[in-house]
Amino acid sequence: MQRRDINALNALARAGAYSQAVEVTGGTRTLWISGQVGVAIDGSVPPDVLAQARLAWANVIAQLQFAGMGVDNIVRLAAIVSTAADIPAARTARSEVLGECRPASTVIVGGLADPAWKVEIEAVAIE
Repeated sequence: MQRRDINALNALARAGAYSQAVEVTGGTRTLWISGQVGVAIDGSVPPDVLAQARLAWANVIAQLQFAGMGVDNIVRLAAIVSTAADIPAARTARSEVLGECRPASTVIVGGLADPAWKVEIEAVAIE
């Protein structure tokens, strides 16, 4: 897979640690990861958003690893947070996991299926 992060100079500058677009050529497999929430395998839900975000990322990573991929294969992300106040904690967990990887990304503030959930992350990975 050849990956090129794109941040056009004649468009609005990016506002964070992501790419405005990601071009992929030569990819042979695409993995679409459904929204992963901050729920542990035993069904427990931590009360704070940072713990939930870290757990949601652990669930994303589990799906990637099961498919034989890693975070460097992620080209597209969407994060849904329950309130705008949750964005900083969600970004902290994201940067812990992604490091310098800059997929195309969207953050949405909205209600989640369970009121106890504070963050949900979906991803597209290509190999």
